[in-house]
Amino acid sequence: MSDKKIVPGPAGYMPTPAVFMGVELPPEGKALLYGEIVDEETAMREAAKAMLTRANPTIFPGPQVLWNWRDDVADKAQAILELASEIPNCRIIPMPDYRPKYPKIDPEAEINPNHPNLTILHNRIEACIFVGVHCHYANLSLRMIRAGTNCFTIALCAFMGHEEANVSIRDVHADDIRRFKDVLVQVRNELGIEWTPKPPPRNPSLPKEEWENLNPLEYGEYMHLIIPRKGEENVTETE
Repeated sequence: MSDKKIVPGPAGYMPTPAVFMGVELPPEGKALLYGEIVDEETAMREAAKAMLTRANPTIFPGPQVLWNWRDDVADKAQAILELASEIPNCRIIPMPDYRPKYPKIDPEAEINPNHPNLTILHNRIEACIFVGVHCHYANLSLRMIRAGTNCFTIALCAFMGHEEANVSIRDVHADDIRRFKDVLVQVRNELGIEWTPKPPPRNPSLPKEEWENLNPLEYGEYMHLIIPRKGEENVTETE
């Protein structure tokens, strides 16, 4: 890369936004690597190398893959688990919703999009993947991570991508995640890293879920995914 614009930080307080540095979102079939438009496989290989060689690789799934709100979500979530199982010592720290959690959040249990750098620093994460995070929150969080940490950030976006990530791949669905997994396995073999695929360990900080005491009112805008309002059960399309 002749001109790396978006590299791991720390870039300092209030870093220059990627768009101010001339970074543009990639066209279909392309990806971003350090702010430059490249072929998808080139970006995938660099992302794979980072997840395989940097300390404490972690996947941060967002609400769009944590909540089963659309027909293709379960398969995409399964593909993420398959990817995680191929990354040595990978962890999963979820981002289930974006409501502020004050005065304290457990950074081992989930990432707080209002202060994502704290979770990154607390867990000493040097490579991470954002997937299923709404674009506006992803860009904000990725910029904060670039500002205050040395974490290599990878965005697997279902839409047009994220200019604030070190690697950004667009139009990502289950098949694309599995393709990334295959690239990662190839890079892992090239690096001579031996690993028996296995799922990440369960997060001991997550509270035990007691479904019998589930209160839909606690889930804000996602409440209808748990208990639909009367008359919504057979909705086939939105207005």
